[in-house]
Amino acid sequence: MGHFLSGVLVGLTFAVLLGPAFFALIQTSIQRGFRSGAFLAFGIFASDLLALTLAFFGALQILGSDPRDNFLFSIIGGIILVIFGTYTFTRKGVKHDEVQENGGKSNIKKPYLYFMKGFLLNGANPGMWFLWITIVVSISAKYGVEHKVDILEFILGVLFTIFSTDILKCFISHRIKHHINANVLTWMNRLVGVILIGIGTYLIMNVLVDLKSIVDWYENFFSPKS
Repeated sequence: MGHFLSGVLVGLTFAVLLGPAFFALIQTSIQRGFRSGAFLAFGIFASDLLALTLAFFGALQILGSDPRDNFLFSIIGGIILVIFGTYTFTRKGVKHDEVQENGGKSNIKKPYLYFMKGFLLNGANPGMWFLWITIVVSISAKYGVEHKVDILEFILGVLFTIFSTDILKCFISHRIKHHINANVLTWMNRLVGVILIGIGTYLIMNVLVDLKSIVDWYENFFSPKS
């Protein structure tokens, strides 16, 4: 049980990370309701599970020790985030109630689209892969590959916490949506769109241009001459 609780603590640190999936989760839950957000959370969970499985079966050999430096993966992931960001930015904010007053039926006609959105947004983020690869390498070194039960308990603690907190985010966002008007939702779309476009652009630029050397040159150029 101690290993599970250790995983819970690690999962809580992941829960507060402000990645692309986090902003999409909040936005979807506010505008489309709890169930839509929950389907998005399931997609995020599925991509986490896939990344974890691949990390155990040799993702290091394909993506490298830090997927954020993988050229092809960063380009594809960046393009996906830019596309989602552009689409989100151009959408007007309209509140959709989950249940119709006349029929009591859900307005979610294609829940798998939210699942796929969560899966792609989270999966396209090299930072997420880096975290899971780091976890796999770290816990394998700490517990030893022969202690599979201990490793499994730790991983279950991490996954349980991440998914539970994502569902909690959906619930809280859904509860406050009635206090937000369409104009605020439109600006939220624009903000989330800019964030996704910014992250995607950074992923692309990071592998095309040596950003660190540019920053160093900028600092040296404007630093006082002795």
